[in-house]
Amino acid sequence: MNSTSGPQIWLIRHGETEWSASGRHTGTTDIALTEQGRKQASALAPLLVAQSFDRVLTSPMQRAIDTCRLAGLGEKAEIEPALHEWNYGIYEGRKTAEIREQVPDWSVWNSPIPDGESATQVGERARALIDRLLSRDASHIALFSHAHFLRVLAAVWATGEPSLGAHLVLDTATVSVLGFEREVRAIAKWNLQP
Repeated sequence: MNSTSGPQIWLIRHGETEWSASGRHTGTTDIALTEQGRKQASALAPLLVAQSFDRVLTSPMQRAIDTCRLAGLGEKAEIEPALHEWNYGIYEGRKTAEIREQVPDWSVWNSPIPDGESATQVGERARALIDRLLSRDASHIALFSHAHFLRVLAAVWATGEPSLGAHLVLDTATVSVLGFEREVRAIAKWNLQP
């Protein structure tokens, strides 16, 4: 990958929580990492501390902050409110299968989310963050955040449209890298486990 055209943005999803393990939508609820999640986050350290990041940003949610700290980058981290997870509104804490009992064919990607954010709104938040990151003098950036938001961020980076995120599976405590192939924005690595 030729990264001379722009920065590399490393996306790090937080470690496992009880709700992520059970498939519950976890947006605004501040759920702690499980013991397994703490082990996963610590396993990221050898890879991440070997990098020379100009900026390290984390979601304000404790699961992302703890992942950042356990991965060895907590001292460099700044809280970035735009990295918070999708606001699932009335669907917070519920599983997709449960929601579909009342709303058949419901999907976070294309269904209304009362009292929450639409895919378009999350995409706008991701786009604004990308614009800010590209306007700063940083070539190697680490972002600690959440599955759905990082999927939208990657989708907007690559295509400008949040809908691609529906096709990007992202496991807990994984690393993905956004960069450039010459001057074209690209997803260079995706869903890598340490």
